[in-house]
Amino acid sequence: RMIALQFLFTTGIVISVIQAGDLQKRKIRNTDNANTCTGVRDGRDGRDGMPGPPGTPGAPGASGRNGEDGEPGLLGVRGPLGPMGPTGLPGTNGGSTTYVRWGKLACPLVPGTTLVYSGITAGSSYDHTGGGANYVCIPEEPDYHPEATTANQDYAYLYGAEYEVWGGQALDGYGDQNIPCSVCHVSGRPSQIMIPGTYKCPTTPYNWTVEYTGWLMSGHYGHKGRTMYTCLDKHPDVIPGEQRNTDGALMYHVEVECNRGIPCPHYSDTKELSCVVCTL
Repeated sequence: RMIALQFLFTTGIVISVIQAGDLQKRKIRNTDNANTCTGVRDGRDGRDGMPGPPGTPGAPGASGRNGEDGEPGLLGVRGPLGPMGPTGLPGTNGGSTTYVRWGKLACPLVPGTTLVYSGITAGSSYDHTGGGANYVCIPEEPDYHPEATTANQDYAYLYGAEYEVWGGQALDGYGDQNIPCSVCHVSGRPSQIMIPGTYKCPTTPYNWTVEYTGWLMSGHYGHKGRTMYTCLDKHPDVIPGEQRNTDGALMYHVEVECNRGIPCPHYSDTKELSCVVCTL
């Protein structure tokens, strides 16, 4: 009997709690319906207030990375031509040249200078009005073309050249000797000049190399034939066995004629003119 009473009591409490919960839900539902019917809702936002005073500046930020290169601009107008620069020094091993060493059978002992061939100085006769006007260096042993003929027509001649130096001149004692020659090749110095009236090569702006010094020679002014002025070596050789007077092409010492456009006393009409062959 006691257990039955306890069960009835507990069941009653549960039912009371459930009923109380339903009553509370009805009150809340009735309140929401009342609010909906009267149009009550949330208010709108208020207006923004006045701006506040500026804040304290912050510390500088870290530097950003470099930006990418922009597109190249348009080509500008070409400027005026600048002044010409100074002339550069001559290059090394920039070419070669050749020259004839008149009066010698060998080339000078100068670095880079070698013998091409040696031979005999020849030219036109001093007594002919025609023919060549220059001295040439012919080889000691000729080579004739197979087509060469023997139909000699006596049109042009070549004679061996002789020293015509007498009367106490610089080369006195060489008279009637035939004149040798040599053709020389110079490597690394492509420029070559013969300077009459001096035995020294220029040293400024460049230092020219002396190949050889000598005497300025030519044909006689009173002869019919004309020749070029030639630089004969200062200490000439002779062709052995050819010391006889053949009077073909001749070489004489050259002197100046004063007061004919050449200043004296800088020059002298009593001295043999010197010469020099230079390379650079």
